[in-house]
Amino acid sequence: MASAPTSIEDVVRSGLCTGCGLCESMAGRDRVEMGLGIEGHMRPLVRERLPQELEKRIMEVCPGANLEGPGKPADAKVEPMWGPVRSVNRSWASDENVRFHGAGGGTLTALAAYLLESGEVEAILHVKADPEKPWLTRSTISRSATELHAAAQSRYGPSSPLVLTHQLLEEGVRFAVIAKPCDVTAVRALMKRDARAEQQIACLLTIFCGGTHHARVPRAIMRYHGVAEPEVAVFRYRGDGWPGPLRVQTTSGDVHDMTYQGAWTDRPWKYDLQFRCKVCIDAVGEVADVSVPDGWVMRDGKPQFDEAPGTNIAIARTAVGSRLLADAEAAGYLTLAPMTVEELEPMHANHIARRVGGAAQLFALTLLRQPVYETSGYGRRFRLSRGGLKDAWGQFRGTVRRVRGGENREPNI
Repeated sequence: MASAPTSIEDVVRSGLCTGCGLCESMAGRDRVEMGLGIEGHMRPLVRERLPQELEKRIMEVCPGANLEGPGKPADAKVEPMWGPVRSVNRSWASDENVRFHGAGGGTLTALAAYLLESGEVEAILHVKADPEKPWLTRSTISRSATELHAAAQSRYGPSSPLVLTHQLLEEGVRFAVIAKPCDVTAVRALMKRDARAEQQIACLLTIFCGGTHHARVPRAIMRYHGVAEPEVAVFRYRGDGWPGPLRVQTTSGDVHDMTYQGAWTDRPWKYDLQFRCKVCIDAVGEVADVSVPDGWVMRDGKPQFDEAPGTNIAIARTAVGSRLLADAEAAGYLTLAPMTVEELEPMHANHIARRVGGAAQLFALTLLRQPVYETSGYGRRFRLSRGGLKDAWGQFRGTVRRVRGGENREPNI
């Protein structure tokens, strides 16, 4: 029978690594180091055998081995397709500069700035463009709103946002985390097992995630524009507008832009996701305090991607999230407008398809005796029935095809 991986190397070999970097944070970089693997994804390199107890602790929180959902919290309504929801609103940063520069409506930047400037936290753990190679992404710690604003933008490529987690825990500072749903799941699991994390991590903020592609994608984009890597000064997937252009800017000031829709449809490259993203059961951040997707403009039941004033959706999932949204609004950092859960479905229909197929994908891995991450606290049965037999069969067949094609097997380099 299939089983969950029991070591970092097993997670990587089985194609289940998300690249989050928490293993490096827990083990120390001298023993486990994150970096771009030969497949172009962020992967851990285990430099020396880890003590058995340490590796066990890492596996308990690794989102490639174990995924712990929110269950049925008593203080929030659990929406079958979206997880716990205490409130849902359209949202955007009240500061127009933050709203314009952010990838959506600047909601995450505004919330993080409020947390810092109100004294709720001393630091924000998040990611930013690598200053040396702007098409890549680096984990960073912001301790001021100025640092936050400078890093605000979408980062779709490989990243390891959690490598600095234990640096902050060891400093004894109180901080918040902005990261992908899988990363947030890892941090929440850590908070259940590490008293320091429970006390020092004030809140978890996330996005709706479309998956992580490999590093060959930004290189293909640069090549498409005829720009060599050393010439790149700015590589921005989105921002400076909503959705904002995919921008490659050279050190000499030349700007190459593609519209959001054009970058996804009218392009010669392929956004090929890592295997773990293709069998993800939670891309909407059920265990976060606040989930913040785009609040797309709708026309005839379909989202539109014409430039408009940036708008997010703010989904409060916990009491911490509800209080944060209310306090940030009261302090003038955030603007909220009414919205209903029912409006989410057509706006983010792509996530419906992914969520209803998760159970079928994991069942396919189990049936094929492939390593598969363990799950608990997610309502997979309802989602599978919601999708229907035809959709479930399609997801099952797709996973079987990927396994037979070797997509879930990676070298440990």
